[in-house]
Amino acid sequence: MTTQKTGLLLVNHGSHSATWRKALLDLEARVRDAILAGKQIQGIKTAHMEYTEPSIATQMKAFDSEGFTDVIVVPIFLTVSPHSADDIPTILGQKAEASVIEELTKENIECYTPQARTHIAPLLDFSNVLQKNVLRRAREMSRNPEKEGLALIGYGDATYDKEWGELFDNVAEYVKQNLGIREHRYGWCGHLVHYSPEETTKTVNAALETKDTVIVVPVLVAYDEMFQTNIIGRGIEKVEGFKERVFYQADAILPDPDIDDWVIRISAEYAGQLAHA
Repeated sequence: MTTQKTGLLLVNHGSHSATWRKALLDLEARVRDAILAGKQIQGIKTAHMEYTEPSIATQMKAFDSEGFTDVIVVPIFLTVSPHSADDIPTILGQKAEASVIEELTKENIECYTPQARTHIAPLLDFSNVLQKNVLRRAREMSRNPEKEGLALIGYGDATYDKEWGELFDNVAEYVKQNLGIREHRYGWCGHLVHYSPEETTKTVNAALETKDTVIVVPVLVAYDEMFQTNIIGRGIEKVEGFKERVFYQADAILPDPDIDDWVIRISAEYAGQLAHA
């Protein structure tokens, strides 16, 4: 009988930005000792879904070569998208839809069906860590909540636009209830709007229609110069009187101790289920 050996793979979207990738590697470094101390998980790796190595396929091959029988896959993604619903399961050999495989091949993303059994954990919106994260960041910028509006800027997704909108509304309502802000808007900065700074400008201007100032929070996993500076930042600069009327920090969801704790908890939960299966 084969002895169970369980690994943990932290999967992120990937980015051309070294700063972005480092934030995800730093996440692994922060949770490593606590997870391995539990003894149920014997190895941890990080994989980038696209753009750069180490890829999911590369890391799963490594787990196979090291004799792992099971790998818990924790996607560091905000909410549902074709990446989480289709791409990651296809890359891991859990799904085999021809159109998805064809698209991944075009993007030079390797699919690999591992010898190890793979178990995909929920996304970040499964917990309340995102609400708490955005509240903390908004509170740091807030000066007079009654006169402020809130603008959340995220990547966005055409296929799951309804789900993304509901998530951002829920996050904004949590912030409003705990901070005293009354109005919010949200907008996108990714492929859905062709990476346009104008969408940020439009969102901020909409919030300023009824409020003196607006707090802008980038709801992005990690810092990427292209998004927080070149897209969102430039969009804000096109707002009339932005220096006095717009509060913005070019930061990201990571780093966040609550997310570290969530990764540790969800990993332990899945590892415990496997140990008793």
